[in-house]
Amino acid sequence: MPEPVLYAVGDDGVATITLNDPETRNALSDALLGGLIAALERARDDHGVRCVVLTSSHERVFSSGANLGGFSAEVPLVHKHFGSGHFPRLFRLIGELGKPTLCAANGHVLAGALGLALACDLIIAREDAGFGTPEINVGAFPFMIMALVYRNVPRKKTNELLLLGERLSAQQALEAGIVNRVVAAEEFDAAVADWAGKLASKSPVLMRLGKDAMFRQQDMAFADALEFLHAQLTIALSTEDIVEGVSAFFEKREPRWKGR
Repeated sequence: MPEPVLYAVGDDGVATITLNDPETRNALSDALLGGLIAALERARDDHGVRCVVLTSSHERVFSSGANLGGFSAEVPLVHKHFGSGHFPRLFRLIGELGKPTLCAANGHVLAGALGLALACDLIIAREDAGFGTPEINVGAFPFMIMALVYRNVPRKKTNELLLLGERLSAQQALEAGIVNRVVAAEEFDAAVADWAGKLASKSPVLMRLGKDAMFRQQDMAFADALEFLHAQLTIALSTEDIVEGVSAFFEKREPRWKGR
């Protein structure tokens, strides 16, 4: 039986995490979610990793979402509660990773998988991918990803997704603000590699400071956010990399990051 999650790191510092349970269309089972959390923790703790790409080995589906069989399984309710706890842990882990994340949506992104994609910093979609939250059509509701959808998509469009359960095309997802780019199938891998390479080339210490600030300030009151971000700027000004970056700019050369 294949590993549900594959992990590989290239020489460029890009870690690729691949959902690899094609028989279930990468349903977000306990095994797959556990493997995904383990892979992300591995990338977080590896100082050589500068960027994380999340993708799928399935030809047409990134992920079909949560494993619906678990909803009707005859197990104690508390066990179902513990199982669904993978989702908030996963979403918080991505937000606090300290490294940029790029979702390479090379197939349909449905139900809980939409939350997984939206938790990432950037999303590139293949032009034939679809996006949606169809839970309402089977008598369920996308509770676990609702917070992420509302924080990324305008309110009325989110209401449409959640209440109607209809699928958006990649182009419609772009117009709704769900994805950053839509790319033709033959150009998809090159587009992902291009953005991943650019993300991995940035200062790792400034990327970590910036990523942490992005995640923490999103729900702060405006005045509190300003005070917090002012403090983060002061910390950034203490780094060697900010001096190196500015020096390289004026000297018209590529920066040599020290990560400190």
